[in-house]
Amino acid sequence: MAPILVTGSAGFIGMHLCEVLLDVGHDVVGLDNVNDYYSTTLKRDRLSRLLSRPGFRFFEQDLEDRAATESLFKANRFSRVIHLAAQAGVRYSLTNPHAYIDSNLVGFVNILEACRHNGCEHLLYASSSSVYGSNKKQPFSVDDSVDHPVSLYAATKKANELMAHTYSHLYGLPTTGLRFFTVYGPWGRPDMAAFLFTKAILAGEPIKVFNHGKMRRDFTFVTDIVKAIHRLIDKVPAADPTFDQLLPAPGTSNCPYRVFNIGNNQPQELSRFIEVLEDCIGQEAEKIMTDLQPGDVVETFADVTALEQLIDFKPATSIESGLEQFVGWYREYYQV
Repeated sequence: MAPILVTGSAGFIGMHLCEVLLDVGHDVVGLDNVNDYYSTTLKRDRLSRLLSRPGFRFFEQDLEDRAATESLFKANRFSRVIHLAAQAGVRYSLTNPHAYIDSNLVGFVNILEACRHNGCEHLLYASSSSVYGSNKKQPFSVDDSVDHPVSLYAATKKANELMAHTYSHLYGLPTTGLRFFTVYGPWGRPDMAAFLFTKAILAGEPIKVFNHGKMRRDFTFVTDIVKAIHRLIDKVPAADPTFDQLLPAPGTSNCPYRVFNIGNNQPQELSRFIEVLEDCIGQEAEKIMTDLQPGDVVETFADVTALEQLIDFKPATSIESGLEQFVGWYREYYQV
């Protein structure tokens, strides 16, 4: 079999996905620029786990480097590409907008072009629950309009979905967009809530609780995310025969294009998330209550009906179990 390309392989979801693919016998090519948005030590340690595995090869390069991307695709002829690399973070996009244009737009069009010209049979790419923006209807459905993003990060993810649709329509490239909902777990990102709160609580430092804890998030454990991606790899989208151009559904099309929510389908109050984390750590947090931050939304809640119907997806990890696993990893990794 041709190797599977996973971009963002030094990232949180990317590392976990590569491990699962290697476990079931796939050859995997990883690509990452190992940038310093957060700790490169953490990224290198994730990579070390993968580089010790037979069947894994790694390329350190920027997606914005068109020539390098083209060369990689020509040399390997990937039939499946899972594109997870991106400039992440809502708040960072307020102060570093150009990083999102370079990585999330320029980098993505280079991936699309490379897939188009080198026989890719299925491109799966990371989108985000952030595309739902200021929508108030809950739960968020792939059939909802996502035309009102409230951060540049969200706007780039919406743009990725539009770009993918264009390539599916013009060139018949099968594409599947993956709208992730607040992923957490071992080896997680240091800019996410579980990591920030755990680090502060163990150090005896206060935590900032946005919107006074009155936020709800569909916290989704990383193994549930990876399980869904793995099951989708060979679910190559085709044109939807029921697609109505008079009443077009946003999550499907008359070309080989699909978009799915991947979430826990059980949103939790931020205050409850903190309570569970305190129980896992065995220490109460000192809390600084603050207002909602620019670019943030009050609630995310994933309707995963489409995913259930296609791959029998049922998230299996409660926040109690997930946070216990995360805290155990954190204590071991940082020797706390």
